[in-house]
Amino acid sequence: MELLDNPVRPYAWGSRTVIADLLGQEIPSPHPQAELWFGAHPADPSRLVHPDGSRTSLLDALRADPEHLLGADRSGHWDATLPFLLKVLAADEPLSLQAHPSIEQARTGFAREEAAGIPRDAADRNYRDANHKPELICALTEFHALVGFREPAATVRLLRALEVPELAGHAELLAAQPDQDGLRALFTTWITLPQSMLDVLVPVLQEGCIRLAGSGGDFHTEARTVLELSERYPGDAGVLAALLLNRVTLAPGEALYLPAGNLHAYLSGAGIELMANSDNVLRGGLTPKHVDVPELLRVLDFAAAPPPVLTGRPESGWIRYDTPAKEFLLRRWAGGTGEPVAVPDGGPRILLCTAGAACVRSPGGEMQLARGSSLWLAAAETGITMHRQAEDTELFLASDGLSSPR
Repeated sequence: MELLDNPVRPYAWGSRTVIADLLGQEIPSPHPQAELWFGAHPADPSRLVHPDGSRTSLLDALRADPEHLLGADRSGHWDATLPFLLKVLAADEPLSLQAHPSIEQARTGFAREEAAGIPRDAADRNYRDANHKPELICALTEFHALVGFREPAATVRLLRALEVPELAGHAELLAAQPDQDGLRALFTTWITLPQSMLDVLVPVLQEGCIRLAGSGGDFHTEARTVLELSERYPGDAGVLAALLLNRVTLAPGEALYLPAGNLHAYLSGAGIELMANSDNVLRGGLTPKHVDVPELLRVLDFAAAPPPVLTGRPESGWIRYDTPAKEFLLRRWAGGTGEPVAVPDGGPRILLCTAGAACVRSPGGEMQLARGSSLWLAAAETGITMHRQAEDTELFLASDGLSSPR
């Protein structure tokens, strides 16, 4: 067991309080802190903190001894890399409208951009690695998001309720083809509108949202969300696209799984995010960053289904959040009865304390894990137990899902 020293990503949409408070730093922080990364992504790996205080990049340590740290079976299966990336995400402002590629799309896109000689850190690069990026977000606070395409008939009702004449024709086109093809056609129309048309359409949409948001009836929450986005991103095609997505609110402990092709935008809140070890993002709007509409259209899944909210299931004192992804599995421990709880064995793991404190014991010794601290548990570290040291103790365990029956 070794403590981890983890990098903070200072994106503009981040919070000045959440991550700083978790790490015991000055509040507010000098700059927005958006993500706290735990893992071995080449862009920003964690560092192992040795007993003498020295530090080693987790990425370098894995490259030097993958069989010991990952286990011989995992090292072979995951090509000597850590398959998951754990994050604390803290959003005070909306993230970009985005989707992630499948593994086949990522490999093809990465090879294409490598062959074109586009630098991996270039602003207009779509594929920074050859991996897919399914992800799970588990709320630490109330968490708001737009996730996946809404059922077309409901979207038609929303568009009609807005009473915006300029949108009436679009509503009727979707009403005439209320399926995936109809959603694709409408989304493609909106996301490719020339700026001159957006500068006319978004302001009249704002007026409709003001009326609907004040009505207190159906879709008033969706109208408020679109209104807030239009004020932050005036004239952005992503504001129109937001009309097509499900508006979801998670309570602490609830989670969402986002597979490849799912169009989404996190709006606000703090959560634990666990994903395949990738940084591939295809954006569609609500951002000053690179937007590649043709590539986004290639990866999007227009199947309309309400995103299931995951509450997890009990497992030997833990709550585990099952997903189809084999690269990762998230477990949450909220203190339980005060009795020691076993940390599941199997491959490399990262243990993060988000509240209270715990004593973590292994056959080789014990370590105190305070709020904001995290531990790297190598595959060889087995027989580990935890005991809470505060009533509000909460911990998250990230691992792969290879040896965990679903």
